[in-house]
Amino acid sequence: MTHRRLLGIILATCISSSAFAGTSAGWGQGGKLEPYEAMIAQANSSGELFRIQGVCKSACTMFLSIRNVCVEPGAKLMFHAGVSPAVTARMAATYNGALRSYVEGNHFMDSRTFHAVPGSVLISKFGYKACPRQS
Repeated sequence: MTHRRLLGIILATCISSSAFAGTSAGWGQGGKLEPYEAMIAQANSSGELFRIQGVCKSACTMFLSIRNVCVEPGAKLMFHAGVSPAVTARMAATYNGALRSYVEGNHFMDSRTFHAVPGSVLISKFGYKACPRQS
């Protein structure tokens, strides 16, 4: 194995395991579900606190399913339908029952139009944990 290839493997491991670990920063625009599902699995296996912060659109909202997730009150989560009914169902299945009923009942998951829910509402109305203040 060349030094360049070894360095690439080490760098990729460091980036994937620590650069974005513990926060939604860098993941807020959404995208294909698979990378988000991998991040969720990684966060659940580590057990560390995972902060949802800033704007969190589409697949990013799936981070709400992380066991040790917290939501910053100033965050803004944006919900919409996926590219197919199956993708929409996969996203909705990651929300707690109260939030899932709310987004489905208000037709947030029926179209590709974004519908925003503030972090403070996710905390007060839907029971998600507020993030501790950072020092």
